[in-house]
Amino acid sequence: MEKEKTVISLSKARGNHYITRMDYLDRITINPAQCGGRPCIRGMRIRVKDVLDMLAARVPEEEILEDFPYLEAADIDACLQFAAAQSDHTILAGTVIAA
Repeated sequence: MEKEKTVISLSKARGNHYITRMDYLDRITINPAQCGGRPCIRGMRIRVKDVLDMLAARVPEEEILEDFPYLEAADIDACLQFAAAQSDHTILAGTVIAA
């Protein structure tokens, strides 16, 4: 099956960097024997949540990459893509049956 080819333009701060919509699947790993099965980056023991927490605290991407030299800018993008995909769950409204 061929990977989806939809292209998303990222912020100008990242230059002319383009990624395919599903690239995060190549970077986010889930291993039940590592970090309690939480999503990690490329099999390393850095959790997606850790990166998202740093971004939420307004730590600049450049500072994250300096503090964690084994991370790449695409890893941070993958964390954001993963979080966006995880938050896109449909909630079905059911009928309430009175008891």
